[in-house]
Amino acid sequence: MGMSFSLIVQYLLSGVTSGSVYAVVAIGFNIIYSTTGIINFAQGEFVMLGGMIAISLAPLLPLPGAIAAAVALTAVVGLLAQVAFIRRVRHATVLQLVTITIGLSILLREAALHVWDEKVRSLPYFTGSAISSVEICGARVSPQVFWVLGVCGAAVALLHAFFNHTLTGRAMRACAADPLAATLCGINQRNLVTLSFAISAAIGALAGCVVSPIAQTHYECGTPLAIKGFTVAILGGLGNSAGAVAAGLLLGVIEAFSISVLPMAYKDIIAIGILLVMLTWRPTGLFVRRELGTLREF
Repeated sequence: MGMSFSLIVQYLLSGVTSGSVYAVVAIGFNIIYSTTGIINFAQGEFVMLGGMIAISLAPLLPLPGAIAAAVALTAVVGLLAQVAFIRRVRHATVLQLVTITIGLSILLREAALHVWDEKVRSLPYFTGSAISSVEICGARVSPQVFWVLGVCGAAVALLHAFFNHTLTGRAMRACAADPLAATLCGINQRNLVTLSFAISAAIGALAGCVVSPIAQTHYECGTPLAIKGFTVAILGGLGNSAGAVAAGLLLGVIEAFSISVLPMAYKDIIAIGILLVMLTWRPTGLFVRRELGTLREF
């Protein structure tokens, strides 16, 4: 028996919402990969930290202020992590640096456990409530879905503008494309790498805040998001942010529709399966782009 049109719309909106978050997480991976050549497996913990910090600050500040402060504080965590753990390592291999980011992920997760314990928390809905809904073509969706789509879309657009229309963004692109030429032009590569970690942490935290009311937040929620964000980054082509957006939406929609044929418990297997297939058969991703040079002095 076929699905009704309203159910198709319901699945589609659910998939696009999840896919938008996956895309933002993947773009965080891409920012750091493009400037350092490494995969930052602590990216999911930045998403978790953003949500948790905002939840803690929400009783003390207006909601926009709590979110802004959470994004800023998480950016500082990303910056300090790069300075304390990545920059100090000289002439390290990519494998060693990736191992450091895995250790950083574990450290942040365990720190979150001690600070916030195992309870599941969430921010209040930005507009409406948990029982509020909007009808679209017979499907009913939470108003928070539009906040997720709008904020994630705005983050992608602002990052595109930053990297293409600002001096600092162009300097970061120049370092990624030709590190030696950028150095000869007087660009400080190490500072830009540190900035890339701060930006990556900030957009991860923003995603964690907007998705918290509908997905909820706990100390372990970063790891699944990191896996899916990495899958999307691979699927879209590492370093290709436009490809990450398309791949994120694709993965989200596939996951949403998989519920109609598979039990809910198997949904996360979809991402792992796609990741294994891509790494085996097409490691460059579906949206191939020119290989960027990478920075080696962090």
